Amino acid sequence: MQDEASTQQQIADAYEAVAASTKAASSNFYYAFITLPPDKRNAVYAGYSFCRLADDIVDDGEYGDKTGEALDSLQAHLSAAYDGNFSTNGDSLEITEATPDLWRALGDTLHKYPIDQQHLIDVVEGCRMDLDGTTYETWDQLVEYCKRVASATGLALIEVFGYEDERAVEYAVDLGIALQLTNILRDITEDLSIGRVYLPSEELAEYGVTVDDLRNKNVTPEYLRFMKFQVARARKYLESGVRLFPLLDKQSRQCPETMTQVYEMLLDRIEKNNFDTLNHRASLSKFQKFKLLSVIWLRSRGLRFV
Repeated sequence: MQDEASTQQQIADAYEAVAASTKAASSNFYYAFITLPPDKRNAVYAGYSFCRLADDIVDDGEYGDKTGEALDSLQAHLSAAYDGNFSTNGDSLEITEATPDLWRALGDTLHKYPIDQQHLIDVVEGCRMDLDGTTYETWDQLVEYCKRVASATGLALIEVFGYEDERAVEYAVDLGIALQLTNILRDITEDLSIGRVYLPSEELAEYGVTVDDLRNKNVTPEYLRFMKFQVARARKYLESGVRLFPLLDKQSRQCPETMTQVYEMLLDRIEKNNFDTLNHRASLSKFQKFKLLSVIWLRSRGLRFV
């Protein structure tokens, strides 16, 4: 039997591994997460790594026609993790054997924080919606997708951040919709290349935009009007989502503030590119990200960035 010191070292090593994978996978989120206190930061790395794994299973194509089974396996192991059981016996896809650090870190996180299992299940089910290509007829259908892949992640995160006012749940949902919609607007071309059109077909038709316009990167006046509407919609959800911040534990507020300001800057970049996300992908430089983080850090200490 392992002694306590050995077990704790394994857990510490596991958290270092999920931190490294988070940094490699998403610098935007990594810079936000490092504003958290160490224990909460580690928990967020573990939760994010799980969500990222679900996304990678669908997007990377490693499992081919067994991708659905891989998601089933991931979900089954999540249930086992909540029960404190990490056995991979009988699992031909060996999801947990491929990511031992993730499961060790996630198991420790679930022991420390009251994360509702349904939130993480919703993330897996949201990723499952991407399996056979993606089209959405209505905005309501797209909202359901956004809630699963993004808002559910946010709902899991606020359990780590800490809150008492139940309005935090509503605002976290809206913040997730805003962030996911911004991603969709930024990544139209990349998504088309893998057979996905997240933009609601009813709204595309209403504005006179065709999928061929998107595929051919044809920036028509109709497309620009459509994009202006969508950017305004994303900002509206952001405005609702920021009401979350005062309801969170003080030590945790900088993290979602940083994430939100990054996405506000992405929307600004889309506007500066004249709403042409087909030919110009909105992104921020490392300098912009570090400058933003510095501003938030200084403000948290009552200082001004000049």
